[in-house]
Amino acid sequence: MNKIALKEEQKNIKNLSISHNLEKGKEVINNYAKILTSSPGVYRMINIDNNILYIGKAKNLKKRVKSYTNINSQSNRIKRMISQTNKMEFIITKSETEALLLEANLIKKYKPPFNILMRDDKSFLKILINKEHQAPRLMKHRGKNIYKGDYYGPFISASSVNKSINAFQKAFLLRTCTDNVFNNRSRPCLLYQIKRCSAPCTEEIKPIEYKKLVDGLNLFLNGKTEEVTNTIYQEMQDLSKSLDYEGAAILRDRLEAISQIQSKQIINSKFLVNADIFGIYGKDGVFCIQVFFFRAGQNWGNKEYFPRADNDISPDLILDAFLAQFYTTHPCPEVILLPNNIINQNILCDALSIKEKKKINISVPKKGEKYKIVKHASLNAKESLDRKLLESKTQKKLLAEMKDIFNLRKIPKRIEIYDNSHIQGQYAVGCMVVAGEDGFQKNNYRKFNIKSQDMKPGDDYAMMKEVLERRLGKISSNNGSEQYPDLIIIDGGLGQLNITYNVLDELGISDIDVIAIAKNFIRNTGPEHFYMKNKKAFRLNKNDPVLFFLQRLRDEAHRFAIGSNRIRRRMAISSSSLDSIQNIGPKRKKELLKYFGTIKSLEKASHEDLLQVTGISKRMAKEIYSYFHEDRL
Repeated sequence: MNKIALKEEQKNIKNLSISHNLEKGKEVINNYAKILTSSPGVYRMINIDNNILYIGKAKNLKKRVKSYTNINSQSNRIKRMISQTNKMEFIITKSETEALLLEANLIKKYKPPFNILMRDDKSFLKILINKEHQAPRLMKHRGKNIYKGDYYGPFISASSVNKSINAFQKAFLLRTCTDNVFNNRSRPCLLYQIKRCSAPCTEEIKPIEYKKLVDGLNLFLNGKTEEVTNTIYQEMQDLSKSLDYEGAAILRDRLEAISQIQSKQIINSKFLVNADIFGIYGKDGVFCIQVFFFRAGQNWGNKEYFPRADNDISPDLILDAFLAQFYTTHPCPEVILLPNNIINQNILCDALSIKEKKKINISVPKKGEKYKIVKHASLNAKESLDRKLLESKTQKKLLAEMKDIFNLRKIPKRIEIYDNSHIQGQYAVGCMVVAGEDGFQKNNYRKFNIKSQDMKPGDDYAMMKEVLERRLGKISSNNGSEQYPDLIIIDGGLGQLNITYNVLDELGISDIDVIAIAKNFIRNTGPEHFYMKNKKAFRLNKNDPVLFFLQRLRDEAHRFAIGSNRIRRRMAISSSSLDSIQNIGPKRKKELLKYFGTIKSLEKASHEDLLQVTGISKRMAKEIYSYFHEDRL
């Protein structure tokens, strides 16, 4: 039998198998549809390995599930999903609105392969006016709103937040120092001298006047700029009339700072106070969604997303699924502008209004300034996608060249790069960076705090062995639910290469290529030595693009490892001797530090001083005092 006939026969066998599984999946779904209620809810399709294939929501569960049994009307993607369905699970909800929010949350949690998935869902930075202290502090914040105060955002990058905070300091003179620094000041700091803080720490400003500054910033960040500037201008005029020219000059500088904040905005709109503007563009089965964030009438930045979806899904469906997932974790403004209408627009509007406890308006502008801004967002989406496709094409070319140069089994689609970081054996951290056809996959990065108590401090071989055993052992124990890498790159030499193969042999893994990169004695200057199994060490041409690519992978792993080590050191330093005292939890620790300012001051405190702290009983005061004064008892 020739090759063409063999391929044709294999294709026929495959089609017969899919057809058989399709009928089986249809029967499974039909059995559920017979007993289902007509209530709204969420359904999950699950395969034979108990993995979730798809999560959907429905206004009428019975009707929606029944529709899957009409095989002829389904796309190839849905047919593949039906053929793999072994069972279904259901959650009944009170309304379709509730089902929409639940569906979005479950998709983000389980990431089913047949759903449209939002990638890179890192939380945004916010500006926080922290009101837990009597003199509120201006600071940046990421994560949940755990502090009492006013939150403003989102901001796309740390640099944009820092620039905004610097500008607000000049305009509103709020403090940015920590509470510990604030409580231990005896004279104003440099920020007061350069007119970027009003120094409430040393009472250079009265509390009532400082409150006015805080209220002014709140008004400004809520888009009431004119009200703020009018108030400052009137105060400046009053001071000038009373011959207080020095006070008037301070207010003049504040007005100028506010004016500079507004003039630095590239895109401003008097029609948009708080709004998110979305644009979408698709090409070659890949899509980009661009989001512009307008707050207080100003553009606070934009962010691009590349959602994962099948080629046969329309832009409208992608944007519809993306929005529901996006707003499960991100703050929602009063206005959302889209380039086109989406299927669940009214339901999403109601769901977000309930979630945010305010009226949310989702609209598609057809003309005017809003239309131009939405068009601008779509243009940005197109340019971002074009860059992404070009980078992906270059990346694929580099991966193909790397396969040939290193004689790999196949073109690697998933590369895992490993590195360790420690300070003379202390705070040891192992890290894994992942890269592929689309570049670095930061949501797959992993760090491993070295746990072994037996290894010698600074033993890089033992650290690497522990990291690889934990990582690859976990994949083995998960029955294939996690993906094995096609290629492992180790930052090290022949010793690290041998350790890696020892771990692979112990786990019975034989189909992963390994490359070790040994740095030159002058770091990052090259030429690096490359080590592979059963090969002599070799180098690449110093101008070879593959060398630059591998250096970039190695440097990213090194950056991530050093950053993780710094975080671990910072956490160790921030933990105080209070952590060793029984019955002293986070709340009481916070009250003690708020009252005394530093651990050193707390160590010197008397029994009577400790009793002045909120929540500290006589028994606790005695325990704390005894802990710090054991030698005196």
